[in-house]
Amino acid sequence: MLTLENFSCGYGSVEAVHNVSFDVPAGSIFALLGPNGAGKTSTIMAIMGHVDIHGGRILLEGKDIARRRAIDRVALGIALVPEGRQLFSDLTVDENLTVGGYARTLARDADKRERVFGYFPRLAERRTQLAGSLSGGEQQMLAIGRALMAEPRLLLVDELSLGLMPKMVDLCLEALTRLKREGLTVVLVEQNTARALDVADKVCVMSSGVQIYQGTASEAKAAGSMFATFLGMNEPVQP
Repeated sequence: MLTLENFSCGYGSVEAVHNVSFDVPAGSIFALLGPNGAGKTSTIMAIMGHVDIHGGRILLEGKDIARRRAIDRVALGIALVPEGRQLFSDLTVDENLTVGGYARTLARDADKRERVFGYFPRLAERRTQLAGSLSGGEQQMLAIGRALMAEPRLLLVDELSLGLMPKMVDLCLEALTRLKREGLTVVLVEQNTARALDVADKVCVMSSGVQIYQGTASEAKAAGSMFATFLGMNEPVQP
């Protein structure tokens, strides 16, 4: 579904990510891991079209999209769940969902909305409530739902568990796993390494803007202490 080839990106003359290469198979969850400042968010924001690309290629199903506008990438089937949710707090749940589908098409709006409510029944109960009055977990559900309204084939999720209670993290990850079974491809940036490895098929670890490890989630778990060292963790990853 997605391939990065010798990919570099940054802000003006400052390079945040250097020479990264990886493949994301269709219908999989790909976890992008690493400490703060590793370049994970810069990478997925560049895939979405919001960070300058300094070199290399971004291939979506074999076609280079590195020079395409962000709105064009949405039309090609990429959607983003940004760090911190970034909802329209003074709009209702229903209105936020409508905005999510606007860049694609408002056709089948009701069907897409009911699909979102199928993944997150709690949102259906709060559809007329302002987004800013939701709990953190409910806001994360809405951020995922808003992205799904664009009918993506590739979903980029940045820091899903940030600031959430474990139960809410579980509900959101369960939804992503269900979406994967239904054919959606997910790139997940996540600080909770153990939970990311539980749901991911493949992982890539970054540090200081470079790629330092790539493999399957099962290989990462088997590596144990070595993999923990890559992430700067005090405790080994449990298989």
